[in-house]
Amino acid sequence: MNKKTLVLGASTNPNRYSNIAVKKLVNNGINVVAIGKKKGKIGDVEILNFKKKFESIDTVTMYLNKHNQIEYYKYILKLNPKRVIFNPGTENEYFENLLRQNNIYFEHSCTLVLLSIGKY
Repeated sequence: MNKKTLVLGASTNPNRYSNIAVKKLVNNGINVVAIGKKKGKIGDVEILNFKKKFESIDTVTMYLNKHNQIEYYKYILKLNPKRVIFNPGTENEYFENLLRQNNIYFEHSCTLVLLSIGKY
């Protein structure tokens, strides 16, 4: 099960859910790439602070509020992931409509819960 995942809104702060998610994704054998406000590392995962053209992204998991997502709309659409997960607090009706128009599946869920119940 290698669903290459982009964690958007990654943080080096170990108390942040994005940080915990990166660690749990890696522990579940998932290839993780990360973009955050500041460069850094979570374990062996480098956090970039720019929009890199990643290949074969299966899932984008959002840890940005809807206002901070705006600058990533076109970027995510170009990545053409199979799905976008809107974690609690990241719901965004406008972006959801853009995803729908581009035939990209999205769900309101929690990456950590999906991993813990084996439904990721």
